[in-house]
Amino acid sequence: MLKRYSKNFWLLSFSSYLFFSSFTMIIPELPAYLSRMGGEEYIGLIIALFTLTAGISRPFSGKLTDKWGRIPVMVVGAMVSGIAALLYPVLITVPGFLLLRLFHGFSTGFKPTGTSAIIADMVPANRRGEALGISSFFGSIGMASGPAIGSWIYLEFGINTLFYASAAFAFASVGILIGMKETLADRSPFSLSMLKIKRSDIYEPTVLTPSVVMILTTLAFGTVITLAPDFSDFLHIKNRGLFFIVFTSSSLLVRVIGGQLSDRFGRRSVLRFSTLILFVSMTVLGFSTDTHQFFTGAFLFGIGYGLNSPTLFAWTIDLSPEAKRGKGVATLFIFLEVGIGLGALISGTVYQGHPERFPLIFGTAGLFSFLAFLYLQFFTRK
Repeated sequence: MLKRYSKNFWLLSFSSYLFFSSFTMIIPELPAYLSRMGGEEYIGLIIALFTLTAGISRPFSGKLTDKWGRIPVMVVGAMVSGIAALLYPVLITVPGFLLLRLFHGFSTGFKPTGTSAIIADMVPANRRGEALGISSFFGSIGMASGPAIGSWIYLEFGINTLFYASAAFAFASVGILIGMKETLADRSPFSLSMLKIKRSDIYEPTVLTPSVVMILTTLAFGTVITLAPDFSDFLHIKNRGLFFIVFTSSSLLVRVIGGQLSDRFGRRSVLRFSTLILFVSMTVLGFSTDTHQFFTGAFLFGIGYGLNSPTLFAWTIDLSPEAKRGKGVATLFIFLEVGIGLGALISGTVYQGHPERFPLIFGTAGLFSFLAFLYLQFFTRK
């Protein structure tokens, strides 16, 4: 498999690992950090604000990816993540923290959009699912190791050192991208006119179907990343990053093979299975009363999400016109951010420090994944 892909592809994948590690390593500690500031009632905004600006920035990143280039868009995204991490020890009030979460969200609005587009340029269509699966495999390693490393750094060295480590990972991701070969053939120099967004720049209509599935399933993801740290505390799990290790590790097991399966058997077949697994996982999580059930739900969630994500991105690129790949990917990301943001906002608002509400919150999020299954089964055409 190593010889099937270029050196740039593997460097790009490692850059994704560093980037995803950079912003996920701080997530498990942010709810408690905000609570110590006196902002416990705003826990749901930790993820919601982040995804809000990520979603707002998607039309800009999609347009810039198709006109300015894949590499500069990725560099901008990773730089924002590094700068934001350095500002957390400076902005130590609740309003300052929430403002910084808005700024930090621009990072994921740019970096993954450019990454998905450049991978589509690098590989043939019949290996697109596999290639995106490999790339997301590296991103998942970052999502798994980031929270675990972050919690260890916090326990050993404190919160400020954790923020500095997050910045170091982001800047290392930038270092890999500098000097990498650009794949966009018809590039234009950057100009302020590229930041003028028309209605047609916001949404690519050819990718509506995968976008609907994305928003329905990422409601569960927004719920999980918002409440898993508090659920861990409720079950007396000291390291809040362990949940993320389990679910991301299980997603690693299926991401590459899931991409291969979707290349061979079709995107819908894989997605019907993954949406059902997500529904089951959220039910198990919501009714967990001990660590075994909790980590079983995390494992199942990783399987479902690991199959779901690369398949949706491959399907989106399949459907996007070649000259509008950036816009197509950006459209999918908008639906992703809206789903995560809604899941985070709703779950955080309903939770309000009441663990007896976990079954209701997780069960409701799981029902949306089941709706995605029904949509794929009865309301989409081959």
